[in-house]
Amino acid sequence: MTQTASIWLVLVLAFCAANLPFLSQRFLGVLRLAGGKSLWVRLGELVLLYFLVGGIGLLLEKRAGQVAPQGWEFYAITGALFLTFAFPGFVWRYLFKPRH
Repeated sequence: MTQTASIWLVLVLAFCAANLPFLSQRFLGVLRLAGGKSLWVRLGELVLLYFLVGGIGLLLEKRAGQVAPQGWEFYAITGALFLTFAFPGFVWRYLFKPRH
């Protein structure tokens, strides 16, 4: 896989993972919770998926060559990007979708 394809794969995966907590009532899209998912559970799931996608990105970077060292700035920017990717799902869940 080329580096360009790896980058696009991580970006598409990040967009899908960022929206998953808001599009599904199941935890990580698999486990059904008894009382449904609250906003706090969704935010916790969002953090977990951020680290999961980051691990996949790290794995792809390791396969392509040497892993570049990252400082706190990298994690601040990628966290902000992940939250930006999550915005459509948040809007759909809490602003557009009719409540039952």
